[in-house]
Amino acid sequence: MPLKVQRDDQTAINLTPMIDIVFLLIIFFMVSSHFTNQATSAERDIAISVPQVSDAGALTAPPRHRVINIFDDGRIALDKDIVNVSELESRLADAKAQYDQLGVVVRGDGACQYEKVAAVIATCKKVKIRNLNIAVQNEDSLRR
Repeated sequence: MPLKVQRDDQTAINLTPMIDIVFLLIIFFMVSSHFTNQATSAERDIAISVPQVSDAGALTAPPRHRVINIFDDGRIALDKDIVNVSELESRLADAKAQYDQLGVVVRGDGACQYEKVAAVIATCKKVKIRNLNIAVQNEDSLRR
C-alpha cells in the first residue's frame, strides 16, 4: 500500500469573524457620532446672542494670606504696617468681612515674648479666622 507524502488540504485563514468585528466597529462609530452631533446642536437651537469677552477670568481675586510679623521687641506688623492689637483686630475683621476664607500666617521672632504671639493668636480666634498658620523653620534647613 503506497503512502501519501503530499497533503491535499491547504490551510486557510477564516476571515469571517474579523469582517464581522470590523462591521460592528463601523456601526458603533456611526451611531456614536450621530449622538455627539445631537448633543451639541441642542445648545445651538436657542436663538440668543451670547456676548463675547476677551478674558473670562474670575470676578474677584482669591484672597491672599495676610502675614502678621511679631518682632523681638514686641512690635506687631500686619503685612508691612506696624499695628497694635486693637488695630490688628479691626483690620482682620474688615478683611474677614470681605473674604470669609481669609488665611493668616503668624511669624514670630524666636526671641520675642510668647505673650505677644498668644495675643495675636487670640485676636485671630476672636475674629473667627479658621485658616491660621504659624511659620517655623526646620532644623534640617538650618544645617545646610
